[in-house]
Amino acid sequence: MTGQDPTGAIQIDTSKPHPARMYDWYLGGKDNYPVDEEMGKQMLALDPRVPVMARVNRAFMHRATRWLAENGVRQFLDIGTGIPTEPNLHQVAQAIAPDARVVYCDNDPIVLTHAAALLRSTPEGVTEYLQADVRDPATIIEGARKILDLSRPVALSLVALLHFVSDEDGAHELIAGLLSELPSGSYLMMPHASADFTPEESAAATAKLKAAGVTLALRSRAEFARFFDGLELVEPGVAVVHEWHPELGEPVPGQDDGVIPGYGAVGRKP
Repeated sequence: MTGQDPTGAIQIDTSKPHPARMYDWYLGGKDNYPVDEEMGKQMLALDPRVPVMARVNRAFMHRATRWLAENGVRQFLDIGTGIPTEPNLHQVAQAIAPDARVVYCDNDPIVLTHAAALLRSTPEGVTEYLQADVRDPATIIEGARKILDLSRPVALSLVALLHFVSDEDGAHELIAGLLSELPSGSYLMMPHASADFTPEESAAATAKLKAAGVTLALRSRAEFARFFDGLELVEPGVAVVHEWHPELGEPVPGQDDGVIPGYGAVGRKP
């Protein structure tokens, strides 16, 4: 069972794969277990572009954060932070705006063990970490309110997270609830995997992960765009992930070897 034992020691469930640890394996990290590597290899057998997709998602986060910081955003709430991989969001934001305030949030105990690495802020800014689940937005907002000024715009970031939350689990309601707590001028930014480009491989991957206890909700372009209903989309709107403002970053090797199966967008709350 994941969590803490009565002594306060962190317990990590290594009996089944975890998306954050699989993501770490795709990125070449060492904070994963044999069960994560095994499932990662099975995903690679279905679609060898998965590690490229992981890097493309990270690159989107870098570009979107850069765009937001360059356009005056000074507060960021990153949910589903994952295991640290430099540069992290706060490093990108604070390189442009040293006074940027960043709150990271994740429910994986492994991320908690790396929290110190996430907390290296500029002297002018603030970087903090919350242990909480995206399915508990009230706890997230309560914790974020202690660090961020929620009367001022906040960029809400969910990088490659919502495709692990089904509609039945209230994915759209979660986003709407979080945005309702943020003021006008706030932003939603996220990339999301899709089955639009590789339907057969995606169906096989979804079934394999489901058998291992991992939900995978691969949404179409229209389904992904619903998360941005009521928001003003930043040009170019909903785009294939690596085609969203490519001039703000460096291309990921392999991203042009066929269509990367996912979308990305940034939207402003009026």
